[in-house]
Amino acid sequence: MELFKTPLNSWHKKNRAKMVEFGGWEMPVQYEGIIKEHLHCRKEASLFDICHMGEFIVTGDKSREELASILTHDFAKLPPNRCKYGFMLNEKGGVIDDLIVYCLEENKFMLVVNAARIETDFNWLKKHLTSSTIEDISFQTAKLDLQGPKSFEVLKDVFAQEFNDLKYFSFKEIVFKDINILVSRTGYTGELGCELYLPWEKAEEVWEELLTHPLVKPGGLGARDTLRLEVGLPLYGQDLDEEHTPVEAGYGFLITSEKNFIGKENLGQVKEKLIPLKVDSKRSPRHNDEVYYNNQKAGIVTSGSFAPSLGHAIALAYVKVEYSEEQEFIITDGKKKLTAQKTTLPFYTQRTARIKLS
Repeated sequence: MELFKTPLNSWHKKNRAKMVEFGGWEMPVQYEGIIKEHLHCRKEASLFDICHMGEFIVTGDKSREELASILTHDFAKLPPNRCKYGFMLNEKGGVIDDLIVYCLEENKFMLVVNAARIETDFNWLKKHLTSSTIEDISFQTAKLDLQGPKSFEVLKDVFAQEFNDLKYFSFKEIVFKDINILVSRTGYTGELGCELYLPWEKAEEVWEELLTHPLVKPGGLGARDTLRLEVGLPLYGQDLDEEHTPVEAGYGFLITSEKNFIGKENLGQVKEKLIPLKVDSKRSPRHNDEVYYNNQKAGIVTSGSFAPSLGHAIALAYVKVEYSEEQEFIITDGKKKLTAQKTTLPFYTQRTARIKLS
């Protein structure tokens, strides 16, 4: 099957990025190296091509009400120019996708979904939105993520505008060189940063403009993955899936909606829990490695990696609920064994994502 390509595909290849398949797309996994890119983002500002993610526009007089019956987001607390993270569940309470909903106007919303779930999500929403209109704008919309403690310094310098008024999970629309850009104070790294939504055909122009700034370097999906894991953010298809509820994944606290959304009645059924593990080694556990407690199989690793900011390996793992309060585990791939201790999230605590700017 031919892979989808982002509007920056040629740029990545010209600049010697290592390309891989991800969610049906050809994507850059690294440029200079995952650890270098990871540490640069923690210190300065990194730019990520995230154009593979999907965007839908939902409109209609009853769009707010209808979306509240399909998604876990609390639409009663979602005014224009704010966005919320949450889930779309199946009838069993399993996660069809995790997504961010942007309130563009009182009854107009943009939903940002995972690349591998675009078709599944669109069909599910279309089936359940009885009077609202949904439009897939994924291939008209580019998404560039500028992340790192210096990211807002870069925004101000490049766009010649002030962004310190942007609160966490809020957004505003700007015009830069006749290009309409939605600037959202959100991200997937734990650092101060923004996600930029703009016309597909303008992606390379804005990308190159941002990279002219001396603080900015490109980052690949490899660094994005280690950055998100260090702060305990989930990856759909590994840490979240249709077989586990958000409560089992540890995100029950996010579900504050009082609406009777699909899957709500089954959220109390907890068979497994996603737990964070600190590994006594630089050797990384991998997805699907087995987790043991006292020689009994307790569960499996969903995400694992060396954590560049911490100097040791970390993992997330689903374990049976009866093992979820235990502290010492063994992780094995069938050959080598790693000792691990249950810890708390986030693994990396020196985050800047929520800092006050003004």
